[in-house]
Amino acid sequence: MSPFRRRLENSAFLARFIATLVGWYLRLCILTSKWETSGLDALRRDLEQGPVLCALWHGRLMMIAPHWPRTAGSLSCLHDTAPIGRAAGALQAYFGLQPIEMSAKRSNVAQSRIVMKRAKEGISIGITADGPTGPGFAVKDAPLEWARIMQRPIYGYAFSTKRHRILKTWDSMMVPLPFTRGAIVFDRLDVAIPRKASDVEVEAGRAVMTAELNRVTAMADQMSGVTQRG
Repeated sequence: MSPFRRRLENSAFLARFIATLVGWYLRLCILTSKWETSGLDALRRDLEQGPVLCALWHGRLMMIAPHWPRTAGSLSCLHDTAPIGRAAGALQAYFGLQPIEMSAKRSNVAQSRIVMKRAKEGISIGITADGPTGPGFAVKDAPLEWARIMQRPIYGYAFSTKRHRILKTWDSMMVPLPFTRGAIVFDRLDVAIPRKASDVEVEAGRAVMTAELNRVTAMADQMSGVTQRG
């Protein structure tokens, strides 16, 4: 990789520029579409009692920042240090959230401390359950570990729009199109990981979280009128 390309990919200005363009586009989609919501009132009630853990599939990540009810409490979503990850973090900041950069140079313990510090400050934690690189629709260890430590309600999030594009990526990323019908779903997941969970209990929680996130995503698709993905 050339030094110029490396500087370009590591440019904070470029990440903010891309985030601004995407942010404008998402605002256009929001303003020109008719949205149906589910679960926001319950989420706001739980946020009155403290932060929550919000999990979602990576393929439905694009709209979490504008859809999060910021007046009820802030959200810190995790992102990696790859160029696309830093742009995603800049997009969260564009919409008033507090992104957390997860660096491969930090230990898991150090990164968990950052997350838990935010939670103790009353900031909810958002995480793509299938991680930044996949495989898609497979729950990683991190959301289960933070659910175990936080002992707070776990919400699933998904958006869907009837008019959209599905990218040919590992996560089947959904990109909304303007002038359509959309759905926003925040639903409390029926997942409980005991603080001193055994390996069996953690794996049971993984299976339940997978099924619950699939349920939330299917609910959003049904509400928006999506009959099949793609």
